[in-house]
Amino acid sequence: MIEIALNFALAAVTLSLLLCGWRLLRGPETPDRLLALDTLYINVVALVILLGILWRTSLLFEAALIVAMLGFVSTVALARYLSRGDVIE
Repeated sequence: MIEIALNFALAAVTLSLLLCGWRLLRGPETPDRLLALDTLYINVVALVILLGILWRTSLLFEAALIVAMLGFVSTVALARYLSRGDVIE
């Protein structure tokens, strides 16, 4: 039963990745693209965690943590750049 749920979750997250990628490429404004990029990071973290559960390996959980940290830092840096024009004051 758990494998069916994991496969369904993998399909849902993959569909979400595709839709966010579409929004990233076709977003009408820059803030829309920034939010799509942030959502892509969240979906990648979810995908890596689901694959770690499915493959029963703990290495992917550490990779998900690294992706989450890099995603947060890059989203904050891009938001600062778009709002102020520079990243470091």
